[in-house]
Formats: sequence, structure tokens, C-alpha cells
Amino acid sequence: MNGWRPDAGPGLDAAIEELRTGTLDVVGRLPWSSNLTFLVTVGTGWAEDGEPLGAVYKPATGEQSLWDFSDGLYRREVAAYELSEALGWGLVPPTVERDDAPYGPGSLQLFVAADYEQHYFTLFDEGGRDGVLRTMCAFDVVANNADRKSGHVLRGPDGRLWAIDHGLCFHRQPKLRTVIWDYADEEVPSGLLTDLGRLASHLPEEVARLLSAPEREALVDRIDALVRSGRFPEPLGDRPPYPWPLV
Repeated sequence: MNGWRPDAGPGLDAAIEELRTGTLDVVGRLPWSSNLTFLVTVGTGWAEDGEPLGAVYKPATGEQSLWDFSDGLYRREVAAYELSEALGWGLVPPTVERDDAPYGPGSLQLFVAADYEQHYFTLFDEGGRDGVLRTMCAFDVVANNADRKSGHVLRGPDGRLWAIDHGLCFHRQPKLRTVIWDYADEEVPSGLLTDLGRLASHLPEEVARLLSAPEREALVDRIDALVRSGRFPEPLGDRPPYPWPLV
């Protein structure tokens, strides 16, 4: 399975509907993940050769309990997608919640074809992508991403960049840990501030329902703080600012 491509298979809107309703079959477990993560097929096939849609399935039953994050990390994956869409940034591949999945409730994210030799560090060094990388930086700040590794930034076959792996986001306490510090103390582009300003006073229901009341309040506070400062933050506090491993 090569993953979804913009020139083959369904459009993104159709893919979302298929993720929500299509029949799921497990292909196998994906390696290099601390929690159980599976590659699954969805539906009966879209391409001319009948190849089904691929998705990444993260069941709640496969999550390791953490001392600082409550169980149900998969819901944070869905919340990250909904936040990205509410902002109009399109950073996160379509992600839905499925209660009827093979190993119980979990998140289902469109499996996108990507060049896995590319990641944040190589893409930044290559140049020409500051716009979208700054957008990812702003997204991680307001989502309070505690685990933005370089390998969580993917380059699709059309050059589009995608952000994945958001299970450790939206904590009510500051936990930002990311590889994207290259824009620290720079001005946030005005267009991003405008997008964020729309959400500062009212979170969309699609985001709010997935988070606890303290998490919702903290998210609004982070959005408001970034809009008021107008600058990307610098590493602060005693927490290591970078995740490990970096890639």
C-alpha cells in the first residue's frame, strides 16, 4: 500500500466520509511507535486497480498510560485535525474517531504517501517552505504539542507538507517540546494572527467536545497569548525544549 496521493483515489472530502463509514481491515502493525498503531484498509477500493484507501488506526486499548496525560490520546489526534481545519490551515491529514474499529474506539487518519527521507530538518535546510513551517510552528504553540519530532513533518508526492502524531497535545499545563525553534522571537505572520483571532473567543464544537473544560480554557488562553504577543515564543522554563529522539 503506497498511501493516498492527490492525483489518485478520492478527494479529501470523500476520503473523510470513507474514514467515517468504510469497512476496516487490519493490514499489520506499524513499527517505531510507543503505542499500538496499525495500518488498515478502508472500504473496497477507489483506484482503477481497486486498491483500497489506507489509514493509520490508533486504538485506545493500545495506549500506554501516562502520568501527565489522561487516557484517550486518540481523541487528541482528532482534535488536532479539527483545530487545523477550523483555522483553515490544512496541516493535518483527515482524522476521525471510530467506535466500531477492530480493536475498539480509536482515531483513524488518512495514510498519505510521503517521502520518508524528508523531515523537518531536511525541509527547512532545503528552503522555500518558511510559510507552511511557520504555520506549523504557530499550530504547535497553540496546541501545546509536547512531541513535535522532525519525522512528524511529512512531504507528500505533490510537495505538500503534512503534520502527524498529535497524541501529546492540548495539555492544560505548558509542555511545548518541538524541533521547530528556528522562528523563535520572530513576528507571527499577520494572516495567521487573523485566523487565530477568530477562535480566541469561541472554540468550534468539533474541537471543544474532544477536550476537557480545563484543556479548552488553556487552549483559548494560548491562542489569546500568541495573538497579543504577535511573536513566536522562545524556549522557557526547566523543561527540555526538544523531544527525543529528534527525528
